[in-house]
Amino acid sequence: MTDVLRRGRASLAFSFFTQGATFALLVTRIPAIQDRYGVSDALLPVFLAAVPILAGVGSVTTEQLVKRVRPSRLLRWSQPVVMLALLGVGAGGQLAELAVALGVFGLAVGALDASMNMLGVSLQRTYGRSIMLSFHAAYSLGGILGASLAWVGAHWHLALWVSYLPVVAVLLPAALVGSRWYVDGGPAPAEEGAPGGGGGVVFKLLLPLCLVMTFAYIGDSTVSNWSAKYLKDVLGSSEQLATVPYNVYMVTTLVGRAIGDFGVRRFGAVTVVRLGSLVAAVGFAVVAVAPGAWVGMAGFTLLGLGLCVLVPQTFAAAGRLFPGASDAAIARLNIFNYVGFLIGSPLVGALGDAWSYRGAMLVPMVLVLVTLGYARSFATRSDRYGGGHERPRTADVGRGSNGL
Repeated sequence: MTDVLRRGRASLAFSFFTQGATFALLVTRIPAIQDRYGVSDALLPVFLAAVPILAGVGSVTTEQLVKRVRPSRLLRWSQPVVMLALLGVGAGGQLAELAVALGVFGLAVGALDASMNMLGVSLQRTYGRSIMLSFHAAYSLGGILGASLAWVGAHWHLALWVSYLPVVAVLLPAALVGSRWYVDGGPAPAEEGAPGGGGGVVFKLLLPLCLVMTFAYIGDSTVSNWSAKYLKDVLGSSEQLATVPYNVYMVTTLVGRAIGDFGVRRFGAVTVVRLGSLVAAVGFAVVAVAPGAWVGMAGFTLLGLGLCVLVPQTFAAAGRLFPGASDAAIARLNIFNYVGFLIGSPLVGALGDAWSYRGAMLVPMVLVLVTLGYARSFATRSDRYGGGHERPRTADVGRGSNGL
């Protein structure tokens, strides 16, 4: 059984890594996609908004599908669809082809994100200790690789399909082979005294975690969409230096997630979430008052270290809150990933144009601080009952998707 769990954990981590690389290859080449298809500046936001909206639809659909199909099977087939859709984005030539490819990408990525995190939460429950952050660290590592490969493609002026094809050719078969070892966990028995232990998902109880997920992605989209412009236009950096903050943010996100599970095991999820929220808020404050580019980059560094723990711990908390219906809870919670992504960039842009970009940075700072008020929603069983580590729930381990 230990070998089954280890293979399941490794294969799922590779799935997170693959998705990080795939998504980065799409979002970092948006200017090239716009040029290839002749998408106007007025039409581009429509295409960009369609992806997270359709991903939300995919996540809602996944909640219904997992009642009949194991999450591992959904993940096994949604991941190749996402990668083939990425290749379709790079290979098409007509606007209608772009719309179809992005539509398929959005629907499939919603199912993929939901099912990946379902498996991660069930594996963490079976292990009996925090491992969720390690999966998201693999996603960050894949994002760094994807962004780096995108830079190579842009630097050498490669056609989009030439940039995408080698990545898809390597990662797609590897992901399919790895999917043989996914492990599905069964629903956990309700914990005594757990507020959501009745077996169904009560949205009122899930709402605090939905808000935290939204706030975290508003902060993340602020960095990904506005860090370069902020450093160049507000802090007066060079164009080359303006590309650095997001890379630093990605690296510090990887570092924070790589060590975050140890922090959760040692100090508890509530403490880690509170600390992450405070560090992220300080990061936004530093960015808002920075006198120059280097201080601004220090602020973006703090943001990576702070924000990185919130999303993985929010998924884990949903699984604990609704142990008998964790898949449904995660599918619903995952929708607010895309809500935050949709709100964040337009919100900061509108405030920056109407007020100032320095002032706009204070809004995600306040939203991240609101997370402190919801920190108790992240309490583990040991937090509620006082000390001790949860033992692995080996009885909850489902059959591996290869029949083990």
